[in-house]
Formats: sequence, C-alpha cells, structure tokens
Amino acid sequence: MTSQIHPSAVIDPAASIGAGCKIGPFCIVGPEVTLAPGVELKSHAVVTGWTDIGENTTIFPFACVGEVPQDLKFKGERTRLIVGARCRIREGATLNTGTAGGTGITQIGDDCLLMTGAHVGHDATLGNRVILANQAAIAGHCQIGDDVIIGGLSGVHQWVRIGHGAIIGAVTMVTNDVLPHGLVQGPRGDLDGLNLVGLKRRGVDRAEITALRAGYQMLAQGDGTFLDRARKLAEETDSIHVREMTDFILSATDRSFLTPK
Repeated sequence: MTSQIHPSAVIDPAASIGAGCKIGPFCIVGPEVTLAPGVELKSHAVVTGWTDIGENTTIFPFACVGEVPQDLKFKGERTRLIVGARCRIREGATLNTGTAGGTGITQIGDDCLLMTGAHVGHDATLGNRVILANQAAIAGHCQIGDDVIIGGLSGVHQWVRIGHGAIIGAVTMVTNDVLPHGLVQGPRGDLDGLNLVGLKRRGVDRAEITALRAGYQMLAQGDGTFLDRARKLAEETDSIHVREMTDFILSATDRSFLTPK
C-alpha cells in the first residue's frame, strides 16, 4: 500500500514513512521520525524529534508529539520518544522525549488512549491500554502500569509509580505511589479501596478478587508498619494478584505510598 500524503504537509526527506500511512493537511514530520505502517496523522499534527510511532496509531489535529522536554536541565541532548501500536493521541495532546538525567526515553505502550490535552512528560513510561482522560498530566519519570485509567484534569507528580489496573478519579493530584488495582480519588489523592469494577471487566476470577480484598484489609489493619504488613502478606499469599501488589510495595521507589485508610 502506498501512503496518502496531502500536498500541504511538510515532511523532512529523512523521515521514514511506512506503507499505508495517511498524512493530512498541514502536518509536520521531522527528520528523525519513523512512522510504522498504517499510521494516520490528521490535519495540523506535529511529529518531531527522535520519535517512533507504532503501526496503526492515529494522531489527531494539533497534537504535538516528540518535542523537547519541559525541563530546564535539558541542554539539547539526543533523546527519544517511542509510541506503541494502535494508540489514539487526541487533539492537543503533548508527548515529550526523554532527558539525559533520566532514561533518555519516553515510552508509550500499545492500545493507549490519550484524550484531548493530555500530557506525558520526559522519561515517563506508560504500559499497555492506558487511558489518560482530558487534560490529564503525567510528569517526568513516572511509571504507569498496564490498564491504568487516569481521570480528567488529574496530575501525577514526577517519579510516581501507578500500579497495574489502578484507577485515578477526576481532578485528583497524585503525589505518592499507587498500589496495583487501587482506587484513588479526592483532590489530594486518597487511596479509597480497590478498582473492583476494572477487575471484573478484565475477567479476573472471583477467588482472586476475594483474595485481593482480604490482602488489602490486611495492609490497612494488620500489625506493624505498612512495609511489615506487606512482607507478611507476601509470605502468606498464593494469589497472583496479591503477589503483584506486595512485589510492587517491596520494590525500590523514590516515593512513599498512598496507604489504605
């Protein structure tokens, strides 16, 4: 399949354009950009920097993908942005490349939806099937697990980790790590239980959900410190999902945790 490129688009000759791409009016594509087969850029989309866009991803009008980081320490070093397959990057979204002070790479997984005005900062990593609702902002160095949903107008502070399957409510500021499958809401991001709806929608077995609920209660009400409870829970559980939660808690982090009430 040949690509369809509108005559008003500005594409650097050094850019790599895959088969079957569609590039609409007034788009800009930089010299170090690679568009995999089937990528579509709607009118006025900008893709620049050292940026790879995965196959069948769609970038909507006025999105700016691959620009330099919003970091005063950035001195023009060559860093990268990688976007996975089948993502939808909606109007006005911004995705920055990495920094030398981080991993040097900002990475978005497959099948992600970044809604209008969403922002992904430098060196952040998003897993697969992540949804950022309108105007949600991910700061630098964050790690967002698979199947995470972040509500509109919410912000995630730099270096924060959000575990697999967690959900963040709208208009929420998240300043500490969020457990896998956690439910966070409120202006300052309180951990308010488990994302039970998400677990059921993903077809998680009822026995696993019951084990997760029991594990969450142990973390909330057991003896000792939060880390002590997590270690004890790790020793006692045979649940895959509870083990995922305890592994997350006991792994290295630069942040504290949002803890159960």
